[in-house]
Formats: sequence, structure tokens, C-alpha cells
Amino acid sequence: MREGNVVVIGGGYAGVRLAKRLDATAHVTLVDRKEVFFHRIASLRAGVRPEWTATPFIPYDRLLRNGRVIVGKAVQVDTVAREVALATGERLPYDVLVIATGADYPEPARFTGVSVEEATKSFAEHQQKVATAEHVLVVGGGPSGVELTAEIRLSRPDARVTLAHAGPELLHSTGSARAGRKARAWLESHDVEVRLDTFMSPGNDFGTYRDARGAVLAADVSLWATGTTPNTLWLRLAGHGDWLNGTGHVKVDRMLRVEGRPDVFAVGDVNDVGELKVTPAALAQAQVAVHNIRAYLRSSGRHSSKTRSYRAVHRTPLIVPFGPADGVTMLPVPGGETAVLGTRTTTLAKAKTLMTPFMRRQLGYTAA
Repeated sequence: MREGNVVVIGGGYAGVRLAKRLDATAHVTLVDRKEVFFHRIASLRAGVRPEWTATPFIPYDRLLRNGRVIVGKAVQVDTVAREVALATGERLPYDVLVIATGADYPEPARFTGVSVEEATKSFAEHQQKVATAEHVLVVGGGPSGVELTAEIRLSRPDARVTLAHAGPELLHSTGSARAGRKARAWLESHDVEVRLDTFMSPGNDFGTYRDARGAVLAADVSLWATGTTPNTLWLRLAGHGDWLNGTGHVKVDRMLRVEGRPDVFAVGDVNDVGELKVTPAALAQAQVAVHNIRAYLRSSGRHSSKTRSYRAVHRTPLIVPFGPADGVTMLPVPGGETAVLGTRTTTLAKAKTLMTPFMRRQLGYTAA
């Protein structure tokens, strides 16, 4: 017997995991503005290599056996009537609401539009720009910037490629100086110009970029990998700005409930949990939220002593591919240290397939 209506807004990594885990015990409705799941981990390669264009798109049609997936946009949350209003006018009653709208990423790691056709067109445009550019500039030397730069270099060995990073070393946000050195050595050995301590902004002339010292750099294509923005503007417009902190993230307690709202949860990149916003953390949050949602529903809407606190993931394995056959893996070990593993581990764990078989299985499809 299924207990209660659970409405999940957002079909990213956290939303999909949570909806799938609750499908057997609750009436689940997943709402997402996209018609398919977007496997963002594969998007950087898809934005460069045409043969990868279709890889990030996985249909939702096999995700839920009992629940349903609605392609739509949430525009209002009525906490008195306990309903979510969609842009179409449809209203979805809930016993528990889950906000899993994730974050917005710079292109090409972004799903443009709502249909596969629109997103495919955007990927094709990026591929064409990279294929014809004489000089490509990537701004941002975190995991995404390094990975994207490597993909560009391998697809365009004849082009000039520059990576500009505002920090003192690549991958410095990971806390592993050794991994940063390994990334820089790989890029420079492949004739990528790496500029550290270089904050870039658009120049006065089209196709030019200026650093903090006033030096001007010209490039045919620029791609920015300098952070993300939580997808919470819709909540502010819906009158729930008090749910958000100063950076626009949803404020949650240790049980991943929106502060003051025992029937509203927020999971993944959209909330204010202080940890690296990476896929393993989003999946871990979804697991804890599933437990707490079940406890809430089974206690007839009251606080339950069986809830579980979420422990922020401050140290998690992190894999940065350098194309399909190389990269660096950072693996936390006891004592606060980080082991840095190389080609073989990185290739098997992520670089070759970008975890596509794993995500296809999560959505109910075969790995191929």
C-alpha cells in the first residue's frame, strides 16, 4: 500500500534517485521542464564531439513503475492548500513536496530549451564553433574547466587552446595540490597555454578578453566554467524568497527539510548544505531524504523520532577525466590525506563512458 502524495520538482540526479526510491511506497509525481533526463556528466564531451551528441539524453519513461512524470514548469507552491501549480494551470496536491531543481551551469553543460531537438541544436552549434576556431579560451580551472579544456584539445590538436584560471593552481578547490599539478602537466604537455592567477572578463571589442592586469587576449570562442547558480528564481517569484539564503540556495535543516516546513524537502545542488556540489553528494542526500520522507508519511504528518540527519560530504572521491583515456582521481584516505590515482583508475571509473551506463540503468534502460 502506497502512502501519501509526493511531488518532486526537478528531474536531475537527486530528483531521479529520490523519485525512484519512493515509487513503491508513495504516489510519486516528478515534474521537470525537460522531456528527458539530462546526464550532465556527459555534456562537456557532447559539446565538443558530434558522436556524443545524443549520449546525455535518457528518456524518463522507464523511471517509475507506479508514479508519473510530467513535463512542465512549477510556478507556485500553496503551502496552505498543499498544492503545486504548474504553468499549464494544473494543480498537484502533495503531502510531501521535494525541491530538486538543481543549478544552472554555463554552456555547453546546460540543457537549452525543453526538447531534445533544442538541446541537440545547441550542442551542434558548440561543436561547430570549436571545430572551426583558431583559438579557444576556457575560463575556470576547476574540475569542469580542466575536463572541458582536455576535451577541446583532443578534438582540436591543431588549434590554439588557452585555460585561464583565477586561482593559484588548477583544481585548487579540491584541496589537492598534487592533482592540480598533474592536470597542469597534462595540459601543458598537450600544448595548452595555462594561465594561473588570471581573472578574465570580456574586453571592449568583440572576441577580446581582458585580465586583471589589463592584458588583452583575443579568442574565436570562449567557454566559461566558473561556477553555477541555483535554480530557485521560480521560488522567489512564487513568494517564497524567505526560503532562500543570500546566494539563492534553499535553507534546509539537518534532515534536509526546508526550515520551518516539515513537509517540504530540498535536495542536491539547490540547497545550502555546505559541501562540494557533486553527483555523489546529491545521491547521498536523496537517500537520506527518502528515509525521512517515509518516516514523515508513516507518522501521519508529525515529526518522527526515526528521522536521520544528513552529514555533509566534505571528502568524496572526485574524478577529472582528460578525455576518454586519461585523467586524475582524488580518493580520500584515513588521516585527512588524499590519494591521487592516475590513468587506469580514472579511465575505468569515469573517463571512458562518463558514467553513462550507470545512469541509463538508474532510468530503467540497459547500459548500452
